[in-house]
Amino acid sequence: MSIVLIFYRRAAGRREPGAGHRGGDLAVYLAVRLLSETAALAQSVAIGWSVYTRSGVPLALGWVGLAQFVPMALLMLPAGELCDRGQPRHLFAAGLALQGICASGFLVLASMPAAPLWFFYPTLVLSGAARAVSEPAGQALLPFLVPAKRLPQAIAWSSSLWQLAVIAGPALGGLAYALGPAGAYGFCGVSFLAATLGAAALRGRRPAPVDLSVLAGLAGRIARVTEGIRFVRAHPILLGAISLDLVAVLLGGATALLPVYARDVLHAGSIGLGLLRAAPAVGACAVALYQARHPPRRHVGLELFASVAVFGLATVVFALSTALWASLASLLIVGASDMVSVNLRSSLVQLTTPDALRGRVAAVNMLFVGTSSELGAFESGLLASLIGVVPAVVLGGAGALAAAVAWMALFPALRRADRLTPAEHPRRPSE
Repeated sequence: MSIVLIFYRRAAGRREPGAGHRGGDLAVYLAVRLLSETAALAQSVAIGWSVYTRSGVPLALGWVGLAQFVPMALLMLPAGELCDRGQPRHLFAAGLALQGICASGFLVLASMPAAPLWFFYPTLVLSGAARAVSEPAGQALLPFLVPAKRLPQAIAWSSSLWQLAVIAGPALGGLAYALGPAGAYGFCGVSFLAATLGAAALRGRRPAPVDLSVLAGLAGRIARVTEGIRFVRAHPILLGAISLDLVAVLLGGATALLPVYARDVLHAGSIGLGLLRAAPAVGACAVALYQARHPPRRHVGLELFASVAVFGLATVVFALSTALWASLASLLIVGASDMVSVNLRSSLVQLTTPDALRGRVAAVNMLFVGTSSELGAFESGLLASLIGVVPAVVLGGAGALAAAVAWMALFPALRRADRLTPAEHPRRPSE
C-alpha cells in the first residue's frame, strides 16, 4: 500500500473543484488493481503447478486456459454493455468478490490431495466468468476517476503498477506454493477480499444517464451489446492494433507451458516457475516506467509492428534455451517488447473511445486481447501434446513474427500512424 501512495502523490494531484473527482479515488483504484492483479497472477502460478503435478500432461494446462476462455468469450460483451448503462465500480467490485470466492474453492481443493483433477475446472469456469465482469469494468472506470487532462498520466501509472503486480504475483505465487498450496490460495483469497472493499469505496464522476428505451426488443439489445464491435471495425487503426495483439499472444504466448519448462526442461522447481513467470514483467515494468516519463511521440505504428516482431524472435530464443539464465533473459525481452505493444494499444483505445462506449469497447478489447491468453494456453497445450513442447513454442514465436509482417500489409493506416492524439467525438443525443 505504501508503494501505491508514493505513486498516488506523483499521479493523483489535488481534487479539482466541481469536477466530480476525489483525489483519493486514484490511489484507491491503483491499490485495488495492484492487489487484484497480484492475487490473480499468484493464483495462476499455483493452479498451473497444481494441475501439472497432478496430471503430468501438458494438455491439462491447455484445458485450464479453455475453461476460463469460454465464459469470458460468452459474457464479456454483455458485461461491457451492462457497464455502460450502470455504475462500472459496482460491476468491478462484484467481479472481484466472485474471484475471491473462486480462490476459496481452490483452497478447498488444495486441502484434498485425493480429489479428481477435473474438480478444478468448474471453479476455473467460474473464475473466467468473474474476470469477464471485472476486467471491462476496471478498464472503463479509470476515465471517470480523474480529470481528462490527467488521464494519459493516470494510464501510464496504472500500467506501471499493473506490471509491478505481474512481477510480484508470480514470484509470490511460486514462493507461497513452495511453502504449501493452501498458503498460496489463502493469500489470493484475502487479497481479493481487500480489493473488493476498495473497489466498493470508489466514487468519481458518474456516467451520463442512458435512455433505456433503446433496449426495447431483442434487436435493440443485440444492437447495443454489439455497438463496441461496430465502433472498432469503423476505426482501422484500432482494429489493426487489437487484432495484431490477439494473433501475437494467441500464437506466441509461452506462459501456459512454463510449468513444463520449469520442471522438465530447466529443472527449476516451483520457485523457478515463479521466476520464469515474473521475468517478462520485469522487462515490461522497466519499459512502462520509461514510457510514463517519455511517451511515444512519432511513428507509433511502426513502433507497434517492431515490438511484435521482437516479441516473436525472443519467444523463439526462449523456446530453444536450456539454461535458466538465458531463459530469464529472453523472457525479459518478451515482456519489454509486449509492454510497448500494450501501452500503444491501450492509449489508442482510451484516446479514441467516447465515454458512452467505454465499457463496450473495453469489452471488445478484453475479448480480443485478454481472452487470447486463455485461448492461447489451450492452443499451446494442444500443440505441445501433438508435436512436443519446444517445437510448439518455436512455431508460436515464428507465427507472431509472421503476423507482424502480414499486418503491415493488411492495415496500412496503422503502419502510417504517427502520433497519439485524442479523437474528437460529436455529442450523442440520448445516452
